[in-house]
Amino acid sequence: MIHTLAMNDDTSISNTAHNLPEMSVSEISGALKAMVEGAFQRVRVRGEISGFKRAPSGHLYFALKDTDAVLDGVCWKGTAARLRVAPEDGLEIIATGRLTTYAGRSKYQIVVDSIEMAGEGALLKLLEDRRRQLAAEGLFDESRKVDPPFLPEVIGIVTSPTGAVIRDILHRLADRFPRHVLVWPVLVQGDGAAKQIAAAIQGFNDLSEGAAVPRPDVLIVARGGGSVEDLWAFNEEIVVRVAAESVIPLISAVGHETDTTLIDFASDLRAPTPTAAAELAVPVRHELLAQVMDDGARLVSAAHRMVRDGRTRLDGLSRGLPDLKRMIGEHAQRLDDWSERLTNSLGVGLMARQRDLAAVAGRLRKPNQRIDQAAERLAQESHTLKRAMTATLKDRRTRLAQAAALLESYSHERVLERGFALVTGADGEAVKSVTNLSPADNVGLRFYDGHADATITKTDGKPVGVSKKPAKKPGPKRPADERQGKLL
Repeated sequence: MIHTLAMNDDTSISNTAHNLPEMSVSEISGALKAMVEGAFQRVRVRGEISGFKRAPSGHLYFALKDTDAVLDGVCWKGTAARLRVAPEDGLEIIATGRLTTYAGRSKYQIVVDSIEMAGEGALLKLLEDRRRQLAAEGLFDESRKVDPPFLPEVIGIVTSPTGAVIRDILHRLADRFPRHVLVWPVLVQGDGAAKQIAAAIQGFNDLSEGAAVPRPDVLIVARGGGSVEDLWAFNEEIVVRVAAESVIPLISAVGHETDTTLIDFASDLRAPTPTAAAELAVPVRHELLAQVMDDGARLVSAAHRMVRDGRTRLDGLSRGLPDLKRMIGEHAQRLDDWSERLTNSLGVGLMARQRDLAAVAGRLRKPNQRIDQAAERLAQESHTLKRAMTATLKDRRTRLAQAAALLESYSHERVLERGFALVTGADGEAVKSVTNLSPADNVGLRFYDGHADATITKTDGKPVGVSKKPAKKPGPKRPADERQGKLL
């Protein structure tokens, strides 16, 4: 075979092509897929996310890149719901999964099973970017925050049911001021922790007043200390938004005093530790009792002092008052005097009123006289009114007769009686000008005693059917009357 190839290159190429097996595109793609998946069953790839998008199906598509290369990545819907870190452009991550090929585009890609941040610096950068974004939306504004009640009846706690955090809070509440406590157990780190925390805060807010489970007056979201990754659930956007929208005042107690999470900015009050959160939620019962007793003693002392001072002032003022018995005696004597004078004045006044009444009654005129005078005046006015009405009616009749005579004189029928006729066209309208007529037009003639029809034979502006009289020849001049004389 080698010798033959050396002798004839064209023949060797032809024989080699015929000896290779034929494969379809699908077979090539399948072989490459099996080779890649067999060689790289599970890998961890570090790179920066670029071109991230979420398909309507819920699958995630993105690319991992570094300074020299780009690797496509895909995360299926079921896996995407369990990711601890939400992918976004510019985020440096470590993706764990398996390499495979996509025959539809002749490319290889990684099917991601999990994602983790590539170092604490990347986490802190993501945390700072998210803090700025939520702050720009106003979720951390002081105007949104409200003060928790001084002494809540019910306290809601969102934390892990196991561990030292819940025990420390309950122990501190029992020492300071025992209250009714509701615990909503949640995961405080790991997959699904953020959703559980957000659901617990929202669940407490959804409780109605007067329900079987009482609605808390204040909420405490607590967790012990840990790394940035351990506390990451309290930095998730879903938790921060629910905390900011909580109607119930919320106290955050996540981590130690040096630990800071985004829920601390959105909460109404931040406690450095879970124990401090319990101290912020309720006052010290013994201190309140001591204060109440001290205030009560001071109140009683003040009341006694006020009564004593009032009695002293009353005694001093009473010494300046006049003798009441003497004042009453003088007023009683004055009352008797006025009573006697009132009795006498009533009789005198009554007699004076009777005299005035008699005088006025004597000056009154009898009603019959006034009625007769009024009847006489009414008769005179009626007679005057009748005469005026008769004169007015007569004048109106005269003016009406004159107007009727004038109207009758203007009637066209009177004109027809004087020998004139009214010419009307075929439409019954009056013909006002000869220019409106043409030869052979039929017209109507209305006389004062009837109608007649006529036909136009000529329209020259002259009467039709009347011959023009010849002009008279001038006769011989008559001699002037010599009897009149001459002026000139």
